[in-house]
Amino acid sequence: MKQESISEMHGNIPTPLSNTNGIKKVIKFLDQRFEEMLIVSGFIIFIVLINFQVINRYLLPFMEIANVTTWTEEISRYIFIAVSFLGASLAIKKRESIQVNALVKRFPVSIQKSINLANTIFMLYFSYIMIRYGFELISFQVSTGQTSPALGMQMAIPYSVVPIGFSLVIIRLIQNFNMDLKLLEIKDGVLGILLAVIIILPMALSAKTAIAVVLFGYFILFIMIGMPIAFTLGISTLATVLATDAIPIDFLPQTAFTSIDNFPIMAVPFFIAAGIIMGGGNIIKRLLRLSDELLGFLPGGLALVAIVTCMFFAAISGSGPATVAAIGTLLIPAMIKQGYNAGFATAVVATAGSLGVIIPPSNPLVIYGIVGQQSISKLFMSGILPGILTGLALMLVTYIISKKNGWRGDKTSFNLNSTWKAAWDAKLALLVPVIILGGIYGGFMTPTEAAAVSAAYGLIIGFFVYKDLTFKKMYDNLANAGVTSSIIILLIVMASIFGRLITLEGVAETVAHFVLTISDNKIIILLLLNILLLLVGLVMEALAAIVILTPILLPIAVELGVDPVHFGLIMVFNLAIGFITPPVGVNLFVAAGIAKLEIEQVIKGVVPLLITMLVLLGLITYIPMISLWLVGFLE
Repeated sequence: MKQESISEMHGNIPTPLSNTNGIKKVIKFLDQRFEEMLIVSGFIIFIVLINFQVINRYLLPFMEIANVTTWTEEISRYIFIAVSFLGASLAIKKRESIQVNALVKRFPVSIQKSINLANTIFMLYFSYIMIRYGFELISFQVSTGQTSPALGMQMAIPYSVVPIGFSLVIIRLIQNFNMDLKLLEIKDGVLGILLAVIIILPMALSAKTAIAVVLFGYFILFIMIGMPIAFTLGISTLATVLATDAIPIDFLPQTAFTSIDNFPIMAVPFFIAAGIIMGGGNIIKRLLRLSDELLGFLPGGLALVAIVTCMFFAAISGSGPATVAAIGTLLIPAMIKQGYNAGFATAVVATAGSLGVIIPPSNPLVIYGIVGQQSISKLFMSGILPGILTGLALMLVTYIISKKNGWRGDKTSFNLNSTWKAAWDAKLALLVPVIILGGIYGGFMTPTEAAAVSAAYGLIIGFFVYKDLTFKKMYDNLANAGVTSSIIILLIVMASIFGRLITLEGVAETVAHFVLTISDNKIIILLLLNILLLLVGLVMEALAAIVILTPILLPIAVELGVDPVHFGLIMVFNLAIGFITPPVGVNLFVAAGIAKLEIEQVIKGVVPLLITMLVLLGLITYIPMISLWLVGFLE
């Protein structure tokens, strides 16, 4: 008689071992996908809600739902805040952050590991404080019965994302630490702990020290040791609070929520999502074909195509590095193949990519508008003319250099018929800036609504028209958008915490007074501010510089009689130059990575283009009407 197996005798009854394996698979899946799934779901929900808000207002008036804007905005804000903190933990997991590593990279690898351990210790403690006092804040809200204005929701519910988000951050920090521990020698670990102790020792002696000295002292120190700038802002504030009792410590988690409970700031993730979605599909290829038909027959035609396409894509993505990645992947290899100098070809795309933060929509202009409390619509309008002039100037210089070196494309003449066909083929891509800017300046949509519409437009075109977007690509794109935007949002959160102490101490007024004692000549002061911003751009990413410096420098500009909108454009243009100047130079590194070149080769190619940008900076600084002429039409 055939002997039955255990599984045959008892059916497929799960054994303890199979249950354990199943639990392990679930845990592994959640470890890999938990934040991603929630981020993607959140993006889809608030894209739908904001688009519904616009549709309800204009396209379906006969079925208009009362107070729809109130509750859609409130739900969207709270989901956006949750997505931002989830994205922060995912960014920690992926080790993506904005930081200054120029000094740390000069140390031996063993010292770098020790510094990284010290940074992790501080980040863990800061996260613990945010969790502890975050839950205390929630308890207070429950006891006082605070509710949201539109939905009557217990405010403890949306506020809970702060301690929950930082709990996930701690989990990811510990996971990264466990991975690093395998490569960490005992002496490096001991040195890291010792370094952390040495750094906190001055706190015991600084009770009577000026708050600004402690705050900026720790800020500079943490920047130098390569801590992510967002945590640098938060931890230097926490160290100052612990040392001086300058403000109540429970202010930190409260500000972490209220600083981004702001509808305009939601434009950032929407523009990032739209740029990522449209940057990887047929929209870019159609824009490239149109640019090639318009300019490909000229000397340096392909390089000119790169600049014009960057200008088109700048009006979609709002991001410099995103523009470089989208255009450079296609055009840098093509230019090198046609005989262009590799360094110059790469430099053209890197420089033209900086137009992504000048031509609207621009994420840096959105951030400046929020931090400086200026109209985002006016800031967008101020970037149009300077962006176009910069693009034309770069094209002129590129044309002259290309003609001198005999760099030409395959085309020999302009063909109106094929150009018209290319323009018709690219019509849906060309509609994007029309939808965004037309919606804003036509008074139909706020910048945030226009950004949400552009993200939905990209999804619809990708899925149903060009059919180059799959559900997997959409998932990956939205997950990436969540990580990228959360890095920016976390920076704003920490800068708001940091800014409270700056305001308390009157640092901005002190700096303004000091600068104005140097000279009362507006031309000289603006020159000094430009030099400062250019130097900052060498070592700090643009968004970080904006959130840190705007509260300090804007009062100086206002005191000089400079229009705040004009100063915003000056500030962003300076920092756009930072995209192509080492050691940070994000665009340079992205472009060099695409071309597989040493950064030194790209720097040689970028010199004439950098000089062009500096000349334009001077014109924009001292001729305000370049920025403000179009703004006047809004008033």
